[in-house]
Formats: sequence, C-alpha cells, structure tokens
Amino acid sequence: MTDPTLRPRAKDSAIAVSFEFFPPKTEAMERQLWHAIETLAPVVPAFMSVTYGAGGSTRERTHAVVSRIQNEIGLPAAAHLTCVNATRDEIDAIADAYWQAGIRHIVALRGDPPGGIDGVFVPTPGGYAYANELVEGLLKLHPFEISVAAYPECHPQAKSPEADLDALKRKLDAGATRAITNFFFESAYYARFLERAQKAGITAPIIPGILPLTNFAHAAKMAKSSGTQIPDRVRVQFDGLDDNAAAREAAATRVALNQCHELFALGIRQFHFYTLNRAELVLNICRALGLDADRTYSKQDHSRG
Repeated sequence: MTDPTLRPRAKDSAIAVSFEFFPPKTEAMERQLWHAIETLAPVVPAFMSVTYGAGGSTRERTHAVVSRIQNEIGLPAAAHLTCVNATRDEIDAIADAYWQAGIRHIVALRGDPPGGIDGVFVPTPGGYAYANELVEGLLKLHPFEISVAAYPECHPQAKSPEADLDALKRKLDAGATRAITNFFFESAYYARFLERAQKAGITAPIIPGILPLTNFAHAAKMAKSSGTQIPDRVRVQFDGLDDNAAAREAAATRVALNQCHELFALGIRQFHFYTLNRAELVLNICRALGLDADRTYSKQDHSRG
C-alpha cells in the first residue's frame, strides 16, 4: 500500500468524487447495482451518473435508475444521453422528461455506433450528428448542467490528437460545464493533455476518470477497445493473481491510490470513478483518500431533488 503519510485528507484538500454505474439487465444485476449505490451513497459524491446502452438500448432502464437515485437516494444524478438511433425530436423529448423528473445533469455523448467502437458512426437522419450539437440542443430546452467526454490518449476514431482536442473544445464552447476523461493509467498522459487543452484555450474543468481494476482481464479488453495503454508496471502487479481474490483487490487498491496521489500532486481535487457496479473496492479507495463514509447519512438530510 502507499505510504499513509501521502494520503490527502478530504477536510484539508476539498477532495470530491463522483461515481458511474450502468443499468442492470437481470434481477441479480439489479440487486448488485443498488447494493453498490447504497454502499457508496454515504460518501456523498458530487453526483452519480448512469450510462446509456449502445444505440439507446437501455434508455428506459437508465431513466429509472437516475430517477431513483435523485428522488429516493437523494443525491444528484446524471443521465447519459447519446446521439445514436434517435431524431432530435426524440432526444429532446427524452431530455425534457429528465427535466420534469428533476434531473438537472446530462452527460452528453455522441455515442458508439450500434456495432461497437469499431463500427462506422452514421448520424441518424434528423438527429444530432455530434456531441457539440447535442449540447447546444439540450441548452435550448433547459439550463442543464452538462458533462462531456475527453480522451487523454485520443479517441480511437479521431483523425488526430489535434482533431480530437478540437472536438472537445467545440463541446465546451457549446456550453458544456465540464469534461470527464476516459479512464487511463498513466498520469503523464493526462498531465500533457491538460497542458495541450490549456494552450487551446480550454478553461473548463477536465475531471480524470479512474477505473479500479476489479477484473484485470475485463479492464484490459476495455482498454484495448478504447485505445488506452496499460503500463507494464501496472500489468505485473496482477501477474499470478487469478486465483487470489484478496491479493487482486490489494493490487487494484494500490494502483488506483497511487494514480490518485499522482493526480493530487498535479493539483487535481475531483475524481470520477467507473465503478462497474461494484462498491467495496471504490469505497476502500475513497476511505484511503480521506473521504470516510458519513455514518449519519440519510436520504432526507441529503436530498437535493
């Protein structure tokens, strides 16, 4: 584990976190999701976001989860919304329904093609073609808080790093509040990305996305599809641990904490965790960062709906 003397304490450094979940497909997955949400709620995150399946395939489930987080759990919820497989009128209707349900935060994305990241994205006739158009459209409807995606190692479909950065700037210039990065494991990539963004005139916050390595093999597949590099110094920490769950969890905690400490040294005070609907490892990391769960937490006390 990292030297505890290096741990930033929340009360001294105003660390904030947010968590991402995905909507469940089965009853067992739904139980796991709500266990994760209820376990992490006492940390009192800045927000909890819920993803949107490829081609809008989980639209109704996403709506149900964010509404329950907002109105029953009593914490700010953010709904992912993409441009895929829907006209502007259909997307506007979805966004308006979110607003009427009390949801004030949208994560606005172009979205992957229905065939996955390796497919060719074709805008839906009459739909929003890119995320910057979606941001503009959402803000014409309501004064949403809007987060957009950023890629420290470049979006795999971008023509160049410069083109990718230009796309991010268009989204923020359209009115987005912040960017949240794809997960990464090399803090130097993020630092260089921030420097390039600042030189390009980007002033909005760019929140680092952290993926705790709950399942290294699964994370490696995700990294390959998104163009994310896993350094050898990270890979070797999981060698030979396939049958040792406790050692894997210790390695995953160590890797995530080291990354957070590196980012803290860069002046970063907010972290977005991709939970994969699993709570314990993320909770341990938050505690190690000084964000002890509020034992007095209650839905009524923290309701912001």
